Amino acid sequence: MATEIVTQAGPELVEAMERLIPQLSRSAPALTAEQCEALLAQDGVYLFAFRPDSPAGAGPAPILGMLTLATFTIPTGLRAWVEDVVVDAEARGQGAGRQLVEAAVAHAQELGARTVDLTSRPSREAANRLYQRCGFELRETNVYRHSAPKN
Repeated sequence: MATEIVTQAGPELVEAMERLIPQLSRSAPALTAEQCEALLAQDGVYLFAFRPDSPAGAGPAPILGMLTLATFTIPTGLRAWVEDVVVDAEARGQGAGRQLVEAAVAHAQELGARTVDLTSRPSREAANRLYQRCGFELRETNVYRHSAPKN
């Protein structure tokens, strides 16, 4: 099993987005090839992909999980946020999520991030257990969102 940082947007990534994004969000559309390219071109944004092992000579296995790491510098230092963690329903429980999270945390630390944060709904019990096993601690804080007006 391997986790990698995606650097090129091609048909395989678009197909993975089409399959995985609906498993992450009912309201977010999958990204087009152009949107994938724009995502990967952003400074400080890293898209991690998980692939299972493939049989020898079979070529690369399909992307079965993704995670986005967003990093940015503020006056108090480099920060990192984990976003949009998704593992294909057929691959859950096999360590893909853990590999993605651990790879993202390691990369953030290599970049010098002081902290790595994420949010997860309490109802996502398996995901919350995963994050805690990976060393994340629940913070007593409020998360606020301001939504753009609907047209």
